Amino acid sequence: MVAHYYRELLRFLQRAVKDRDMAADLAQESYARVLAVQQSGETIAEPRALLYRTARNLVIDQHRRDEVRGPHASLDDDGDEALADQMAGPQACEPEAAAMSSQSVAAMLDTIAALPLRCREAFMLHKFDGLSQAEVAQQMGISLTMVERHIKLALQACRACQNQQQTGQPRRKAEDGR
Repeated sequence: MVAHYYRELLRFLQRAVKDRDMAADLAQESYARVLAVQQSGETIAEPRALLYRTARNLVIDQHRRDEVRGPHASLDDDGDEALADQMAGPQACEPEAAAMSSQSVAAMLDTIAALPLRCREAFMLHKFDGLSQAEVAQQMGISLTMVERHIKLALQACRACQNQQQTGQPRRKAEDGR
């Protein structure tokens, strides 16, 4: 079985992961798992199908691991642990950054809450519920132009809040922007 499907599987995996060494590792792991099933005494009706399904699953697993590791994926699993320990955690995990983020979110929510009722409703339907502007207009029973004005006003208020958070200047109320 190894000689018969190996090159074909390797090409398949190279296209999937775009890394020759990783593809070779995944092909070897795929074969090892299929051979383990064979050696357990279980009969395999379609060895090629099982081999490809195993390889696909390994590619998915690898992709998930890479997503979790993010920018630190280049470190070897058995690599220098001291180097990994010395690396700083993401800034978002720092208490000060978390507090600032929490304050920013609270300020943004306050800004949205301060919007006029119909403006806030249109904005939330569009941005949070994912409705198109036409769908918002239909649901609220107002014109598309009015929806556009409401969303524009809300976005201006949110930008002003964001700018205030970055510069530390006092923020204007949404009603003052009209």
